[in-house]
Amino acid sequence: MQHLNWNDLRYILAIERGRTLRGAAQLVGADETTVSRRLKALRIFLGDELFWRQRDGTYTPTDLGMAVAARASDMESQIDQISELLSNHKLQVAGLVRLTSVPMVINRWLVRYASDILQRHPGLTLDLIPDSRDFDLNLREADIALRLSRPRTGGSNTLERRIGQLHFAVFASRSVSSTELEALPWIGYDESMSYLPQAQWIEKAAWAPGQSFSGLRVLDMEIALEATLAGVGRTLLPIPIARAVSGLIRVGSDTTVLSREVWLLTHRSQKQLSRVKVVTDWLEKIVNVDSQEMSAN
Repeated sequence: MQHLNWNDLRYILAIERGRTLRGAAQLVGADETTVSRRLKALRIFLGDELFWRQRDGTYTPTDLGMAVAARASDMESQIDQISELLSNHKLQVAGLVRLTSVPMVINRWLVRYASDILQRHPGLTLDLIPDSRDFDLNLREADIALRLSRPRTGGSNTLERRIGQLHFAVFASRSVSSTELEALPWIGYDESMSYLPQAQWIEKAAWAPGQSFSGLRVLDMEIALEATLAGVGRTLLPIPIARAVSGLIRVGSDTTVLSREVWLLTHRSQKQLSRVKVVTDWLEKIVNVDSQEMSAN
C-alpha cells in the first residue's frame, strides 16, 4: 500500500493554515492549480474528505482533516528539530526566521541592526514582516512577533514575555524655528486608532489651554513621523526611532512622557531552535540597550 509522504502533509497543513487555495499556495510556494490538484489526489487516495469547501471559497477541515493536520504539525516540529540538529553539527546557525511587528518598528528600528546579526550568522535568513496585524504564530504566519502591548490572545502554544519598554517623547521638524515650536499644532490619530496610548496622550495634550490640533489625523506612527518631518505639526514618537531621523528635533524636556511595553512572542515548539533563540536574544539586546540609553537621557 502506498503511504503518505511529508510533501503530502505539507499541503494538508498549508490548506488548514491558509484557509484558501491562494493562501495555501503562498505558504508552500506553489500555484493554486497545484494545490487543488494535490488536494483532489489526497481525497482519492484516502477515500475520504479532509476539507469542506465553503461558499466563500474557504476550506474548513473535517474531523479527519483536523486530526491529520494536528499530527502533521507535530511532524513539522520534529523536522525543524532534526534540521536544527544537523545545523548545530556543522557549528553554525542556519535557516529562515520570520519576524513581524508594526511597520515603524521593523522599517525604522530593527532593520538598522540587521547587518549585525546577519554578519555573525551568515547561514541565517531573517524575514522582516512590517504589518500592523497580529500574525498567528500557531498558523505559522510568523516565527516571532514583537508587540507594543501585552497580547490578549495567542493560545497555550504561544510563549510570551515582556522584554523592555519603548519610550516616547514629543518631536517636531528641525525646519521650524525655536520660537514656533511650542505653538505648533498637534498631529493626532484617526478616531479608529483612539485606543493607542500615544493617541490618548496627544488627545489630552491638544485640548489643554493654548494648544490645538493640526488639520491632519493619521492611522499609524509611520505617517505621523513623515507629517512631522514635513512641518505639519508636532507629535509623539518612539525616542530610539525619532532620534535617528536627522530632520527631527525633540521638543520640551528630556524626560520620557510615555512608555509602552515591548512583548516578545514565540511558538512553544520552536523555543529550542538555535536560529529562533539567536534572533530573540538579538531583539532583547536591541530593546534593552535602547531602553537603558533612553532612561539615562
